[in-house]
Amino acid sequence: MPTRPNILWYCSDQQRFDTIGALGNPHIHSPNLDRFAGESAVFTHAYCQSPICTPSRASFLTGMYPSAVGVNGNGFQTFPQHYAERLLPRRLREVGYDCGLVGKLHLASAFLRREERVDDGYEYFQYSHDHKGGNERGNEYVEWLKAQGIDPDSILQRREIASLDDYRRAGTQAGFGGLSVPTPQNDNVPPHLHQTHWCTDKAIEFIKRNREADKPWLLSINPFDPHPPFDAPWEYYRRYDPQQLPGAHVHEGDLAHQRRLEAAGIDFQTRAQHPDSSPHKEIQAAYYAMIEFIDDEFGRLLDYLDAAGLRENTIVIYMSDHGEMLGDHGLFLKGCRFYEGLARVPLMISWRGQILPQQSDALIELVDIAPTLYELLGIETPAWLQGRSVADGLRVGVDKHRDFARCEYYAATNYPDETHATMYRDRRWKLVVYHQKQICELFDLEADPWERHDLSADPAYADIKWDLLQRSFDSSIYAHPAQTDRYGPF
Repeated sequence: MPTRPNILWYCSDQQRFDTIGALGNPHIHSPNLDRFAGESAVFTHAYCQSPICTPSRASFLTGMYPSAVGVNGNGFQTFPQHYAERLLPRRLREVGYDCGLVGKLHLASAFLRREERVDDGYEYFQYSHDHKGGNERGNEYVEWLKAQGIDPDSILQRREIASLDDYRRAGTQAGFGGLSVPTPQNDNVPPHLHQTHWCTDKAIEFIKRNREADKPWLLSINPFDPHPPFDAPWEYYRRYDPQQLPGAHVHEGDLAHQRRLEAAGIDFQTRAQHPDSSPHKEIQAAYYAMIEFIDDEFGRLLDYLDAAGLRENTIVIYMSDHGEMLGDHGLFLKGCRFYEGLARVPLMISWRGQILPQQSDALIELVDIAPTLYELLGIETPAWLQGRSVADGLRVGVDKHRDFARCEYYAATNYPDETHATMYRDRRWKLVVYHQKQICELFDLEADPWERHDLSADPAYADIKWDLLQRSFDSSIYAHPAQTDRYGPF
């Protein structure tokens, strides 16, 4: 048996915090995630460091804030070479781990191609950014379909994006952010041919790989779902009646507030719309169905670890890179907003006999995962880490971890405004600043958990806003990269 534990790190894409049955959602079917929650340290208040894929992933794979890594948005040609050695799989390879990746990586642009890699540490690399655009180069999932005699173009929806203008209209494109309601006669990608299923097959292939008996492994599993388009297979979509779902969280003042942000040019992939003019319940049904499909496949992996006798010596992480608006405040998809549905994500960590099963409402950031793993594995903590280890709390119980959580959006998507904004939240208050816009938002999350009432212009809260502004500014200043090691007395 390896002297250090294995790590199975499952990261769904664009999954909100409130999409697991055992954690308070009675409308979604998630039996395997429910079971896993009972065996794990569950963090109900985990926050990504940017509500966009690439900066979030660059952040949690290094333990640094996106602005410190210099990866602030999607579309980078390549991850910075000078920070390649800071990627967690690279570090683990150097101490003897066999590292593998299945699915998307997204440390760089995957636009119509396989993304360019640095020396990231992954020896086993089964790459598939998504299940769209079957003719795109370097998609191992597409090659898997072809090997089974399947024409990818016969089942994979076209992306419908070939230019910058297409991208900026992508929220209205069915193949990017739209709804594709399946029927028994006209399915989306069926489960047995889906990328989510392929990810599990390849994960098991990696775990079975021939390696030295004492060599531990790290496996990153990254399906594209439940990232839009909302295109669940019929087998899962049929399990949800849209009319029985609660639909989006929309308040009567939301559209006016969103129009104000839109008038200021603040970036977002969609324009706010009234629930009566959007199929928000059908989209919710498709989104929940996609997550239930992930639940089945994640459960298949847990069952395999148990059957193979590997579960006791494997750290298992389940999380997502960021959330999805899902119609809240009239918005779908993602962009420069920091509402709970977009910035807050699921995070559960299990290691039988070592991590205490518990549910904690302590504030935690995804940037804290890397330092936590280094400490759990007994590996020297690198000086560059900006996250904070929660390893001690995992063993005995997490009472309090962070005083605040922060999130950044620095021109993260290719939209004209190139908006810069920051979020700072403590146990009660959330402050959002849209920089150089003369616009901010202040929410009392105890009294108003769905952020329906912006208090930033209310004189009664001026002192609270000023205090949060100072603390938010301080936290942004201290999010800079660590200095190189000092030498000598100067």
